[in-house]
Amino acid sequence: MTTILVVDDEAPLLHALVINLRARDYHVEAAATGRAALEKVARSKPDLVILDLGLPDMDGIEVLDGIRGWSGIPILVLSARSTSEEKVRALEHGADDYVTKPFDMAELVARVRAATRRAQMRGEAVADPIVTTSAFEIDRSSAKVTRGSEQVRLTPTEWHILDVLAANYGKLVTQRQLLADVWGPGYEGQGHYLRVHMAALRRKLEPEPGRPVHLLTEPGLGYRLV
Repeated sequence: MTTILVVDDEAPLLHALVINLRARDYHVEAAATGRAALEKVARSKPDLVILDLGLPDMDGIEVLDGIRGWSGIPILVLSARSTSEEKVRALEHGADDYVTKPFDMAELVARVRAATRRAQMRGEAVADPIVTTSAFEIDRSSAKVTRGSEQVRLTPTEWHILDVLAANYGKLVTQRQLLADVWGPGYEGQGHYLRVHMAALRRKLEPEPGRPVHLLTEPGLGYRLV
C-alpha cells in the first residue's frame, strides 16, 4: 500500500486530506509542523509527501531542502502561495509538483497518482545502453549520472526529464511531449516547469551552463540531448 505523509498546520484541511486519501486506499500519516514532517520522513520513509509551505515552526522550503538532502521521494507542494515566483522557488528546491489552494480534491488525487506512478516507473530497471557525452555519462539502468568520477545528484523530476531525453538521444523531444511524459496529461501548457528544471540540469551537467552544448533548446519546439 502506498504511504503518503500530509504536512499542513490547518487542522480541518489536514483532517479532510487524510480522510479523502484513506478513502482511496492510501496509507496516510500526518504532521502539523516542519520538524515533525522531517522526523516522520526519516522514520517512516513514505512513498510521497504532500507539503504545505506555511508551517508554524519553519518555512516549507526548509523542509524541502531537508528532505532533498538525502531523499528523492516525490514531494507535492500544496500551498496558498500562488505567485509564479513562489512556484519556481519550490520547484528549484526539489518539489515535483505544485498545487495552489483552494484546490479540487479530484485534481489533487490525480496528481498524487501521477507522481507515484512516475516514481514507480523510475524504480523499474531499464535495458537501454549507457548514454555518454563529453561532459557526463547517463546510466539509465541504474538511474545514475556521473561527471568524471563523481556521481551527480538529481531530483526525481530532473532525472525523469533527462531520462526521456536520453531515450531519444540526438532527437528533438517536443516541449509538449516532455511535459506529458514527466508531469502527465494536462500539463502541456506549463512550459515554465521545463524551463526551471532544464536550467537546473544545465547547472549540474554542462561545463558552461550559460552556453550549453549537450542539453539544447530548439526555440519554439522543444529540447534535444546531444
